[in-house]
Amino acid sequence: MAMKTVFDVAVVGAGPAGLAAGLACAESGLRTIVIGPRSDPRDGRSAALMDGSLNLLKRLSVWDKAASAAAPLQGIRLIDATGGLVRAPEVLFEASEIGLGAFGYNIPNSALTAALEATSHPLLTRLIDPRATVSDLAGSEAVLSTSTSEVIRCRLIVAADGRESPARAAAGISTTNWSYPQAAVVATFAHTRPHRGISTELHQPMGPLTVVPAPGNTSNLVWVESPEEAQRLANLDDDSFGRELSAHIGDLLGAVSSLTPRRTFPLSGRTADVLGRSRVALVGEAAHVIPPIGAQGLNLGFRDAATIAELAGAARRAGTDIGGDEVLANYDRLRRRDIASRVFAVDVLNRSLLSSIPGVHLARGFGLFALATSRRLRARVMREGVMPGSDVPEFMRPLHRSGEIPAARA
Repeated sequence: MAMKTVFDVAVVGAGPAGLAAGLACAESGLRTIVIGPRSDPRDGRSAALMDGSLNLLKRLSVWDKAASAAAPLQGIRLIDATGGLVRAPEVLFEASEIGLGAFGYNIPNSALTAALEATSHPLLTRLIDPRATVSDLAGSEAVLSTSTSEVIRCRLIVAADGRESPARAAAGISTTNWSYPQAAVVATFAHTRPHRGISTELHQPMGPLTVVPAPGNTSNLVWVESPEEAQRLANLDDDSFGRELSAHIGDLLGAVSSLTPRRTFPLSGRTADVLGRSRVALVGEAAHVIPPIGAQGLNLGFRDAATIAELAGAARRAGTDIGGDEVLANYDRLRRRDIASRVFAVDVLNRSLLSSIPGVHLARGFGLFALATSRRLRARVMREGVMPGSDVPEFMRPLHRSGEIPAARA
């Protein structure tokens, strides 16, 4: 099809964050196109979506299509398995302590993306294309071209095109990058004992081993080790891998079986030095990359998506430039603190496990002891983990009545 209409928003990238951004922009009254390939149905990763992300999906009429594939997260257990001289106490965060039935839900990426793809909106166009190249950002419109040489014009580009983001590069936005001497092994497995909706994170010397509840007696695994050890684990046959996993988690979930194919991912971090410039706003991994610790990555990306949709929608209603400097500066201001605090917390936790300095482990142990013994402190940490305390997008607040449309912030 020949694209001759000027869109309000072009979302480049069609992963969960990009698809959510497209739907949120359309819901905000913006004529929107989402450009990207269909997702890989074999993606074995999962996402633990916190309460705010669920509210966003409910507002966008996505959650009903995805809920059957998800499992509630009713508790989060932290276990010190570092083998230090002083072992920190086990900490259990329970959603009921802060009046929630669940912190959120764990859902396979493939099921979440399928639900987002299946949700339509009259103001949303979906273009299946492997590539959209930014060709002009100098004027009052941005111009993109697709792999089939179609030309698309828009007033705002939402770059959701991943950690290497060509759209970010086209806007001249630099990044701060770092790496870790770690890799994650990802898989799904069955077990004989129920998980009871509790996610368990074992803090080991090379990083956390996390098992996250999935539907029925199954769980998703994110096992962080050195790159060499991660590759060794990934190369084991299923029986041998199951025995090694059982040796680490003990009788927590009973006998392990039915492993899915394992995948490994190197751990690294990246943040964009500014979140918007030259009609380009960054969301998801185009804006920030953090290790898969603490269920922060996609939840941050959804908050990005909700925030830029609200700001652009408000600008359109006010008759101002939705891709102009004021909107992009406001977006950077509203998202910067949330992203920085999450990146810092995950980085500190991860590096504290890798550190050989005894005082670091002692400090982490005291922190876990404080959490284990103080109900008030646990409640504060849980509320902040579910949703940041300030600048919460309206899209991510609870729906109070059927069909309520969020009011956008100026």
